[in-house]
Amino acid sequence: MTTVIPAIVAPSATEPLFLGTIERRDVGAKDVRIDIRWAGICHSDIHTVQGDWGTQQYPLTVGHEIVGTVAEVGSEVTKFAVGDRVGVGCLVNSCGECENCASGNEQHCLNGAIGTYAATDVDGTITQGGYSTGVVVTEDFVLRVPEAIPYEKAAPLLCAGITTYSPLRHWNAGPGKRVAVVGLGGLGHMAVKIAHAMGADVTVLSRSLSKKDDALALGADHYFATEDRETFRSLRSSFDLIINSVSAAIDINSHLNLLAMNGTLVNVGAPAEPMAVNAGTLIGGRRSFAGSNIGGIAETQEMLDFCAEHGIAPDIEITSADQVNEAWARVLSSDVRYRFVIDIETLKG
Repeated sequence: MTTVIPAIVAPSATEPLFLGTIERRDVGAKDVRIDIRWAGICHSDIHTVQGDWGTQQYPLTVGHEIVGTVAEVGSEVTKFAVGDRVGVGCLVNSCGECENCASGNEQHCLNGAIGTYAATDVDGTITQGGYSTGVVVTEDFVLRVPEAIPYEKAAPLLCAGITTYSPLRHWNAGPGKRVAVVGLGGLGHMAVKIAHAMGADVTVLSRSLSKKDDALALGADHYFATEDRETFRSLRSSFDLIINSVSAAIDINSHLNLLAMNGTLVNVGAPAEPMAVNAGTLIGGRRSFAGSNIGGIAETQEMLDFCAEHGIAPDIEITSADQVNEAWARVLSSDVRYRFVIDIETLKG
């Protein structure tokens, strides 16, 4: 059996989103049903719908930054109760048995992690995301949202927060580490806040000087414009870690040259276009070019608790369900400070 609920639906790769419906499965023994209150808008939602990362099955509802309250639990659920404030991020299942799942890296499941939307679920259906009034998820992929995090600001942490927290933690950002963040958008502004809270010396590298005041207010210690070629000369070999949050191709070799010896540039933005790397920029300083993809469930909970402890939350703009097409257009033109969140109450009519 299934339940029909209101949702924001993409009919194709090129047509506007519309207010429609999707189906959700009934609650199984280990499932949690969540009434969604807030849903963040991620650039990945747009990439997916537009087919930038591959052909999709439509109609499709996206959204993997989900916050709400538990409405129902299955008979074998032990971690959550009705009324709990919870979240769902980019994953709704994995095999739970492979080496990567066993080590808490479900996002790298060797048998294929199941994404919150546009993925094939265990029953063969295509998963539908959080631009909707409710979702049913197995309890192992539900996260507890601390009360210290403002409810309306919590959703973007489930993607933008963990996407930046995970590489900062993995590459040991902290006191004595020089961290640069490329791009000050939805991902980049979270990287600045988290790296600052970890104690690193933080530099923002953005195309122009237009966001300098914002960056410093968010916790950056330094700010440089990459449209000024002097930036790449003056900062050569300056950083231990660079987090590239830009979802478009950049001159990756110029940025690699900003790394000190043994430094690492980590791509967390996912541009549709390939980026060519000159081996000499890696060999010259024993530099590394890496990638990072969200985090496992335990690490995501760790991130939420870290943000609650340090008073970290994204800077957001709230939008209504009938304005999501306009919000997407603004995301594409980098006209948001710094993450849109959909008020799901406006989807209920």
